[in-house]
Amino acid sequence: MKTKSRLALFAATLACAVAAPALAQDSSPAASPPADSVDTGRNSLTIGAGGVYMPSYEGSNDYVVTPALAARGKLDGFAFWTRNTQLYVDLIPNPPGPSVDVQFGPIGGINLNRTGRLVDPQVRALGKRKLAVEAGGFVGLGKTGLITSDYDNLTVRVAYVHDISGIYRSYVITPMIEYSTPLSRKAFVAISASADYAGAGYSRAYFDVDSAGSLRSGLPVFSGRKGWKDITFGAVASHSLTGDLLHGLGIYATGSYTRMEDDFAASPVTRIAGSPNQWFGAIGLGYTF
Repeated sequence: MKTKSRLALFAATLACAVAAPALAQDSSPAASPPADSVDTGRNSLTIGAGGVYMPSYEGSNDYVVTPALAARGKLDGFAFWTRNTQLYVDLIPNPPGPSVDVQFGPIGGINLNRTGRLVDPQVRALGKRKLAVEAGGFVGLGKTGLITSDYDNLTVRVAYVHDISGIYRSYVITPMIEYSTPLSRKAFVAISASADYAGAGYSRAYFDVDSAGSLRSGLPVFSGRKGWKDITFGAVASHSLTGDLLHGLGIYATGSYTRMEDDFAASPVTRIAGSPNQWFGAIGLGYTF
């Protein structure tokens, strides 16, 4: 059964990583299963690449296809994984076998919202944004062995990141809950729900329209406030193509629905030029060493 627990761990984390979009949205557009709910007892590295179908910016109703890269691993008991364009490092080693997993560690990453291709002409007239650098941390608590077997996992986690590059000069807080379970030595599924609470600076940078921007774009002037930015429901599935999920090649697929909220939904960037309903899909391949 220890092998089965390892399969759950490897599938969960890589499914999260491969599904992560190239556009850094703070709300996870896919399920993000527990990164290290059971200790594998060995160092490991998983890398993945995939294709992502996603909105061209947060709040857009135009969709683009873009590549995504991701990685996860464990070194001397300390786990690390990517989620969107952020890197998480868990500084608390997991105890071996089914157990309670206490999570705590730093987050570093970048935010690419509105830095790439903007399909909508009105939003394009507002101009692109520069890449933002984010830093913060997370705390979480997971329990292995709940419903389907000794190796399914339920995790709750709260993440906080702050812009340290002076682009949006604010913060995003993300509470989330995730459930994952292995189906066999080769298959795994997970579901998740998360939400994002963003500061006023985030709204000003990505969702406000000033007088000059209104003249250029034809969108009405808008000034938003801090509040709940969105809520997301997602799912992930994975299947091994060679060997099992501990070693070899696997395929991973994910999908999610995000609903923009509060002033982030009321902004003309979303309400007029885009849509509060956001859909996401991805498929990728990963290899575990």
